[in-house]
Amino acid sequence: MASNQESDRALTKQYMPLATAAGIGSMLGSGIIVGLSATITVWQAGLGLTTGQVGIISAGLTFAIAFGSLFAGTITKTFGLIRSFNWINLFYAIGAAICIFANGFGMLLAGVIITGLASGADLPISLTVVSHDAPDETTSANLVSSTQLFWQVGVFASYICSFIVSTMSGAAGARVVFTILAVCAVITWIWRTFSKKFARFHVEGDKLRAAEKAANPNSDAAKVSLKDVLFGSDKKFLKFFAAILIFYVCWNLLANTWGQFQTFTLVQAHASQSFATGAGIVLNVVSLVATMIFTSVAGGKHRNQAFFFGIAVQFFAMIGMAISGSSLWPIVIAIAIYNMGNPIAGEAIYKVWTQESFPVETRSAIQGFINGFSRLCCGLFAFVTPYLVLPSHIRTSMWGFAGIVAVACISGIIMMRLQKHYRVGAAENAREDATNRQ
Repeated sequence: MASNQESDRALTKQYMPLATAAGIGSMLGSGIIVGLSATITVWQAGLGLTTGQVGIISAGLTFAIAFGSLFAGTITKTFGLIRSFNWINLFYAIGAAICIFANGFGMLLAGVIITGLASGADLPISLTVVSHDAPDETTSANLVSSTQLFWQVGVFASYICSFIVSTMSGAAGARVVFTILAVCAVITWIWRTFSKKFARFHVEGDKLRAAEKAANPNSDAAKVSLKDVLFGSDKKFLKFFAAILIFYVCWNLLANTWGQFQTFTLVQAHASQSFATGAGIVLNVVSLVATMIFTSVAGGKHRNQAFFFGIAVQFFAMIGMAISGSSLWPIVIAIAIYNMGNPIAGEAIYKVWTQESFPVETRSAIQGFINGFSRLCCGLFAFVTPYLVLPSHIRTSMWGFAGIVAVACISGIIMMRLQKHYRVGAAENAREDATNRQ
């Protein structure tokens, strides 16, 4: 048992540079969301934007990310999985550069849309490359879950950068933030494209997938059509898809609410702007620590227990906010508690479930669709969210949010039972192997 764990850790360490290169894509994804959110008032003042134009730019980013995710599968089919993985961040950098030199509404909107499209496509593509190259499912689960750390790092770094440049005049501070994002994107493009180690991983991954098809011509790996996978004779994939989709949409409605409107909520509860921004930094540290904890158990037998802990924490955080009312400190404490459970039963486990439950050839398309559909739902929900978190409405809204968490919990339980029934997933296989050895 100990030797197996040591072997798993060794493989995870060996492939961690690839997960890091993929994870930087996640960091850039959260960076553009939080970076724009934290600097949009600076852009407004510097470029003389109207309130309506600010809304269009924010909505443009959300929907661009959604459509980028939806078309990730088409992109990989057109250009190839590895080529898409290597080059997508160059387009991100081009979009960010357009924002840097923007002199008006149209140019800024164009840059935001290009960046959002690239960011939305990168996440499912990069995770599919990680699972494609990983030598086994346990290593894949560990690597995929580790990329969530970079998402949290992107949020954290964007808050800090935006806070540091907040005193700069005009739109200069916003341009600095987008310059940092553009430079990171260029570095990622160069690293992914010219790394000899990654090229070797890709070749070895191709050989592993080819060997799987040759050994099991009738297995899941041979089913490369998305339509056939979801609506073919084997209904397990459609069941996986439905459970994951419902879970992720429910979870993302809450995550997007606090990601986009946390500062707004605190200010509405009579916090100062500096307090709200500082609280955002501290609260994201809580999320980062929780993500690190989940990463350590993502590929092991305790993953499901961690899920139940995380979902329970989120549920009781919403209940606590509903009971406590609209006072500032109860809201801050409830958000801090929510941030403890959010990474443990949220994005990271969604990524792992998706990557280990579907044939590798369809993973980017499936995850892209789920990401995109979820983002569309969040974009539409954002139109009413500011009203839901006003002091006069927040108590009632939090009861509704608690109900959303409950639906996410039920979907997660169904997903775990499906994995157990079909013996899919690193954690489930680990339990089976442990039972067989006893």
